[in-house]
Amino acid sequence: MKIFNTLSRQKEEFIPLEAGKVKMYVCGPTVYNLIHIGNARPMIVFDTVRRYFEYKGYDVNFVSNFTDVDDKIIKKAIEEGVDADTVSKRYIEECKKDMEAMNVKPATKNPLATEEICGMLDMIKDLIDSGHAYAAKDGTVYFRTKSFEQYGKLSHKNLEDLQSGFRELKVTGEEEKEDPSDFVLWKPKKEGEPYWESPWCDGRPGWHIECSVMSKKYLGDQIDIHAGGEDLIFPHHENEIAQSEAANGKEFAKYWMHNAFLNIDNRKMSKSLGNFFTVRDISEKYDLQVLRFFMLSAHYRSPLNFSADLMESSKNGLERILTAVEKLKSLKAAAKTEGLLKKEDRSLVDALVEKYEAAMDDDFNTADAISAVFELVKLSNSTTDEESSLEYVSLLKDTIEKLCDILGIITEKEEVILAEEIEAMIGARQQARKDKDFALADEIRGKLLDQGIVLEDTREGVKWKRI
Repeated sequence: MKIFNTLSRQKEEFIPLEAGKVKMYVCGPTVYNLIHIGNARPMIVFDTVRRYFEYKGYDVNFVSNFTDVDDKIIKKAIEEGVDADTVSKRYIEECKKDMEAMNVKPATKNPLATEEICGMLDMIKDLIDSGHAYAAKDGTVYFRTKSFEQYGKLSHKNLEDLQSGFRELKVTGEEEKEDPSDFVLWKPKKEGEPYWESPWCDGRPGWHIECSVMSKKYLGDQIDIHAGGEDLIFPHHENEIAQSEAANGKEFAKYWMHNAFLNIDNRKMSKSLGNFFTVRDISEKYDLQVLRFFMLSAHYRSPLNFSADLMESSKNGLERILTAVEKLKSLKAAAKTEGLLKKEDRSLVDALVEKYEAAMDDDFNTADAISAVFELVKLSNSTTDEESSLEYVSLLKDTIEKLCDILGIITEKEEVILAEEIEAMIGARQQARKDKDFALADEIRGKLLDQGIVLEDTREGVKWKRI
């Protein structure tokens, strides 16, 4: 199995630190709002990577954090007049709902930054004691980037190039930095912000230190794979390497994996452009299995363009697979013959499984893996009928289901209630209420609720939403 390592900029043979085991850390979201489809890509991609490792027999320890203390969370809390903990807990739960709907497996551990402060204080102290960090007069603690000779090795930039990109004038509050490229490990509290006591000041951690500490606690000083979106390469992952390797004296991660950006109609996603979509927005129109299938339709390192046309294409492609599986289930149930499986039939199926595995072994090329699944679907559609043997039908069905499961694609067809049907049922309920047939009105409401549709009676009329 080969993985493209951002660190070396080339594909490398995967050799685990410990035979049969994979220690994997994936940077999770900052929980201040519903997750957007840009957040969804790394969740789906690296969940699939995990699933494939497990398929290959590895024991995977998969850790993905939630950043639950951050400027955006604090801003949201102030706007709502609640504390930051209320905001972060709410959106952690909403994020988990969306992840479940996308069939993303629960992590082995989802650590929270606020629950790991003691570990952060310990690592910061070690970095100060070893000369890699220093405390300014106001209590801010900075990492001394020049103390780490390999700084820039992940982003492939030397320190001089990085420094040239910094502004000549330091921003307010950073006058005591020794060097413009030094970054924050701990910062003083501001009025109304959550804070913790430390030897340097009452305050809170910088963003980068969180992942170094959580990875160390739950996976050890060294890990096999560290992953996330390519926007995290610099400065977040670069700074993680500097902190972790300076503190632990060991290589932090052997392999660094980064997914490419997601664009919307060939433009960067932005609220100002009106092309910003949350996963919950997409779920109003599509089953999130379609979103997952769409995300895996391109190689994870290739930029992916999201559009209505491409989502429809993914919906149709997924439907082809699900329909084929349904047909095979029906044929299996009705099969009467139990003749021996022909050697040539077994060979055709095995060849396509090998093609699928070869694609996944080549840096998790899900696009080519899906092509192999479609070839199995084509084989199934063209070679099975009521006369097919139970063994052949079962082989095709089980193989397609197995390969889809690795991709996180659920092959059970789910009846999805459409917007037009919902409106029709709401109309029927309204009529029942006018006719004072409240039992029927309640029955319709109950049916909609069973389908995950909640009705809300407002002054403007009846509104509905999916849950």
